Amino acid sequence: MTQIDFYTNVPDRALTACTLASKALARGLRMMILTTDQGATQRLDALLWTQPSTGFLPHCRAHHRLAAVTPIILDHVAEPVIHEQILLNLRDELPPHFSRFERLIELVGADETGREQARARFRFYRDRGYGIRTHDLARNAGQ
Repeated sequence: MTQIDFYTNVPDRALTACTLASKALARGLRMMILTTDQGATQRLDALLWTQPSTGFLPHCRAHHRLAAVTPIILDHVAEPVIHEQILLNLRDELPPHFSRFERLIELVGADETGREQARARFRFYRDRGYGIRTHDLARNAGQ
């Protein structure tokens, strides 16, 4: 069953996505980052080319010819699913096919609308018996 992690009080969802992608890459894991639309995909694409500051995170779109050998898939289109290790959801709704992945990551910012949408997703997962872990970035920043 898919393990679900909610990161709450995320100050910058795009930078946090880059940090988590970098950690996954360092562990030899593959990640799909699902964005809201083409514009969000393009903005995160540019950011992944500059993160970390001394390099970049290898990534491509799901339909790219090198997708099968690229560790990070970045797209606003949910199909095709290239691998099934980690799905990082940047959408405000349930990601399609999330249960095919070993792990799902949800990033929750500080805005009330986004928090309420995240609460609805949390309840959906919880009510279906998924294991959920929460990570409060505001609390962790103080440690």
